[in-house]
Amino acid sequence: MSGGASDFMQVLQEVITPGKTVRKGEVVAEFDTQYQQIRLDDQRSDLEQSERGMRTLEVQLEVSRTQNQFALQQARAVVDKARLDLKTTPVLSQIQSERLKLALEEAEAQLKQLQVEEPLRRQSESAELKQAQIQLATTRGELKRAEENVEKMRMKAPMDGMIVMQKIMAGSEFRQIQQGDQLFPGQMFMQIVDPRSMLVAASVNQADVELIRVGATAHLRFDAYPGLQLPGRVISIGAVPRSGGNRGDYMKEIPVYLKIEKMDERVIPDLSVSADVVVASEPEGVVVPLESVFYDEGAPDRPYVYVRTAKGFERRSVELGLRNFIKARVVTGLKAGETIAVEPPAIPPAQKKTASNPQTGTGV
Repeated sequence: MSGGASDFMQVLQEVITPGKTVRKGEVVAEFDTQYQQIRLDDQRSDLEQSERGMRTLEVQLEVSRTQNQFALQQARAVVDKARLDLKTTPVLSQIQSERLKLALEEAEAQLKQLQVEEPLRRQSESAELKQAQIQLATTRGELKRAEENVEKMRMKAPMDGMIVMQKIMAGSEFRQIQQGDQLFPGQMFMQIVDPRSMLVAASVNQADVELIRVGATAHLRFDAYPGLQLPGRVISIGAVPRSGGNRGDYMKEIPVYLKIEKMDERVIPDLSVSADVVVASEPEGVVVPLESVFYDEGAPDRPYVYVRTAKGFERRSVELGLRNFIKARVVTGLKAGETIAVEPPAIPPAQKKTASNPQTGTGV
């Protein structure tokens, strides 16, 4: 941008107010048409020059055809006269007879040369005319393209929806694009969003993406409305990872798009959203915190918990179902409402049946 403005840097002259609802075909933005208008004027001038050249060429070719036809007629007349003159040889001297024969041969040779050159001359004229017609059609195409480019400087809404302006770095601040900004070719500066059907652009850690499938249901929560939860569905999973923002390059994330299945009038574009994707499900049951589940050394497949009874805490084996990073579902071995320890109870060596006062948690 340090090189100054050019026809490759468009200036946004008019733009519709962000957040406004527009109809399909409505003008939403206009760019400066100065450079495109200059190109249009140049193309019009080129077209006028090409059309004048075409008319001149057509006149010249017509004159050339007339001259060639006249030359052929004149050559035929010379041949006919030479043949008539040759009939007088009986009353002429031998020298005069030879001259008449030579004159006839010369006239016939001239006529034959003109007849041979005639189709070649026509082909040459046809090729010259075709080339001029192609050049004229090209110039007209360039003019039409220039007119379309001028019209393209007026952006129209391709659909009904809400205006969402993109952001650019202006000086030291990151702000919305506005009237008077210079934009690069191909730079996205505006989106038109259908508020009745919106997507959530999310990302998931590369270590967890293998658990997500297209079509999986999700629960969407909005930071702007803590009590709002809407259903969603995964519709797209990216194939190429991207860097995780300001974190190290080894922290890769995969882009994921989710469709909001049920809209709420409070939901507008650019809100921050968190999504819990359901990767598996089981019937409702007892759920316990992971820190309350223990394993003996060498037996990672035999979980157990400490359950508080009337005599103190007792060890009880359990079978676990689905789990995440903080909780696990207990399939068998524990009932809802029972109190369990979140750390192993300290039992004195002399009193194996007397439990100390450990921290406790309740299975739900």
